[in-house]
Amino acid sequence: MRTYVGAEEVCQPKLSWLVLLLLAAWISWPVAVALFILLLWTGKLEGWRRTGLSLWKDVIGRSQAGTWWSPGAEGNKAFAQYRSDTLQHLEEEEKEFRAFLARLRAAKDKAEFDQFMAERRSQSNSPSPPPHTSEP
Repeated sequence: MRTYVGAEEVCQPKLSWLVLLLLAAWISWPVAVALFILLLWTGKLEGWRRTGLSLWKDVIGRSQAGTWWSPGAEGNKAFAQYRSDTLQHLEEEEKEFRAFLARLRAAKDKAEFDQFMAERRSQSNSPSPPPHTSEP
């Protein structure tokens, strides 16, 4: 698979068009954008367009073979195996950590509940003050 298009396949734009485009950019960027669009539309920069499209198709074709997290048939199989083992190990560690956090939260909740119940028992065992009655 080719990554770059050879120079013999690209129709290079004339130097005068590039100079005119740079001059337009120096004067005002909207003028340069308009000139660039005009040059692409009229086909004066067709070589650049074809080069860009073929590079884009090469990149898309390569990425369809496999994504960065799921390799296709090509690539380094030893690294792919190492990566999958490491990801599996990390997933197991994450499950263990989440279980630990759940136990920690449960213990904290139980400690808070036990403290609340102890305070409640101590309040019910102590004599309560008589209700305040106000007589006029």
